[in-house]
Amino acid sequence: MIALNSRNGEVLAMGHEAWQMIGRTPSYIVAVRPLRKGAITDFDVTQRMIRLLLQRVGVSRLNRPRVVICVPSAITAVERRAVTEAAKRAGAADARLIEQPVAAAIGADLPINEPIGNMVIDIGGGTTETALISLGGVVALEAVRVGSFDIDNAIQGYVRREYGIAVGERTAEEIKIVLGSADPTSDEVNAEVRGRELMSGLPKTVVLTPGEIREAIDEPVTAMVDSVLSCLAQAPPELAQDLIVQGIHLVGGGGMLKGMDSRLSREAEVQVRLVDAPLEAVAYGAGRVIEHYESVQAMFMEGGSSSRR
Repeated sequence: MIALNSRNGEVLAMGHEAWQMIGRTPSYIVAVRPLRKGAITDFDVTQRMIRLLLQRVGVSRLNRPRVVICVPSAITAVERRAVTEAAKRAGAADARLIEQPVAAAIGADLPINEPIGNMVIDIGGGTTETALISLGGVVALEAVRVGSFDIDNAIQGYVRREYGIAVGERTAEEIKIVLGSADPTSDEVNAEVRGRELMSGLPKTVVLTPGEIREAIDEPVTAMVDSVLSCLAQAPPELAQDLIVQGIHLVGGGGMLKGMDSRLSREAEVQVRLVDAPLEAVAYGAGRVIEHYESVQAMFMEGGSSSRR
């Protein structure tokens, strides 16, 4: 997320600061997501965002760094080239891409270079990816462009449809965190939600229950679960046996949805565990890849085609 002054193009905030501005700014300040569903929607803004990130870590025109970017496995060759080009124009000497599930597995300390089946489910904002990794490579992969933002959208649509109330993106996310769940949990409580009534235009408060929100988000959650089951079905028998012992590892912000691990465990009939740092696992993995840049060349996605063949 990046906040821009549309009059002069000045970048005002990025990340969490920009997210807090949604719905609270004058009309000339706009908060945009230059990346959606894992693909670039605004090349110039993406380039500026990457440049800002490089500046934050002390990069200048004199010290152009090597950059590793984690991308969804589902993006096309054209989208991959666009990401690489944006990073190079922003000041990177070299930009290499690595699939998010692979980076997540590295960040979660899984033994991906051993002949053991390691399965990672990465539920991000715009995509859900499930990868079975063994001997440093991806053996089976399933990726769908459904993620946490789709859950937020489903909540917004439900509240509008059932109660005639409009709620913003931030409120929808708060509802997801407080009430959202993929499976019934033991500590469920109702919550008041404030929004604008569509008919009168006046503020209105309604009480929502975890059960109705679970029903509201069932479609995107089911799509995520089905993609995991589809990847499991592709697993070779020997590696499938490993998963019964090793279990499956869940990463990403969407993986923190209450009851997601228990729902996946129940439907896959394999233990699914949320890793210790689900939000940071992909970034940690990218950091380790940078530290061992020369020895992990085989894991990079090449130009317009993946390193998996």
